[in-house]
Amino acid sequence: MVTNVATALIGIGDMWIVGQLGDAPTQGAVDVGARLFAVLFTVMNFLKTGTTGLVAQAGTRSGMDAQVSVLVRGLVVGLAIAAMLLLAKPVLLPLSLEALGAGGAVLDAARVYAEIRYWSAPAVMANLALIGFMVGRRQMTAVLLFEVAYNLANILLGLWFVFALDWGIAGIGWSSLIAEYGKLAALALFLARGELLRQVAAALRERSTLEWRSLRPFLSVNRDLFLRTLVLTVSLAALTRLSAERGAVLLAANGILYQMFIFTALLLDGFENAAQVLNGERAGASDRRGFVAYARAILLRGMGAAAVVALAFALFSAPVLASFAATADVEATALVLAPWLIVIPFAGVASFVLDGVFVGASWTRALLVSMGLASAVYAATLWLSWPLGAHGLWLSFTVFLVARAGFQLLLMPRLLDREFGARPSA
Repeated sequence: MVTNVATALIGIGDMWIVGQLGDAPTQGAVDVGARLFAVLFTVMNFLKTGTTGLVAQAGTRSGMDAQVSVLVRGLVVGLAIAAMLLLAKPVLLPLSLEALGAGGAVLDAARVYAEIRYWSAPAVMANLALIGFMVGRRQMTAVLLFEVAYNLANILLGLWFVFALDWGIAGIGWSSLIAEYGKLAALALFLARGELLRQVAAALRERSTLEWRSLRPFLSVNRDLFLRTLVLTVSLAALTRLSAERGAVLLAANGILYQMFIFTALLLDGFENAAQVLNGERAGASDRRGFVAYARAILLRGMGAAAVVALAFALFSAPVLASFAATADVEATALVLAPWLIVIPFAGVASFVLDGVFVGASWTRALLVSMGLASAVYAATLWLSWPLGAHGLWLSFTVFLVARAGFQLLLMPRLLDREFGARPSA
């Protein structure tokens, strides 16, 4: 399966490596850094999801030239965003670290990590557009290979920098930075084969590619996706903020569980990617029956995969969590919270699949509305469950995932009628 959370996934490797250092504040610092880039980088994941849906639709409506034009728009918009992020770095980075509640030794270590990894912004934005283009054209196997190589490179470089060269947490930042630019180089070389490079050059020469009337649909879809992803990542960042208030040990333990959630998303988001492409193609062909059939089939298969993931966590969570934990206290705290790893795959899979369905059909405004409503439910649940401690945090997060899917299902009949026309009465 391929993933649309690759930027966040790299935190899994970082968290495992730093766990071998045996220091809870340093492990907490990497968690803070990973969440920071979930906010700053993964919030830009709209470049990937928006590109995927538009490329899939263009494939059934207009052909390859239209798909390449979508890619060019994604690259131009992504690099412009990266430039703005780099210009804002002196102000944005310290404010972001402060907002996540880091302090003392955790803040010092997080700042070292973040100062290095921040410079990967241009590569991250370009990679999102390129991966979105490949997924929209069903090049899933190639995407999988690139993502596996990318994460292996991060882990191997991190181990070398941290243990062989003794660079500490700075080595983790450098491994993430180098892996990101290495991924960009590999993707560019792969896509430069054949006619694609010539088509990209032709699209750049064509004035209409970047004219406002051509950019407007792309920006409209991506505006809603950006706001939706911003709401999501702020909601995820709340876990870090509230964990940090309860001490370095809980921060580190919750950071490990969060990375396990990212791993779960990595697996189950393969169904989201499938929904983006297949439902995008059916939307492009105005095929309501095929659209609904694909959505139902993907959801059922996703539920089966969620059961497999939950079973794996039930059997192997103890040794996995122990391998990540920096100290015995962190391990003990993580083990107490481990049952949530069994619940979360079932809670999250429906929202993942429906995200793909909505993106494939470009129902991005409805996606934003459902995310906003679910976040309101999440905030209320966090407040009500505060006396439950760390269990209250994960209960609230589980409710958040379920609420996302619930609101999407409520909106879907109306959206189907708007997209394909009302079904004829019997």
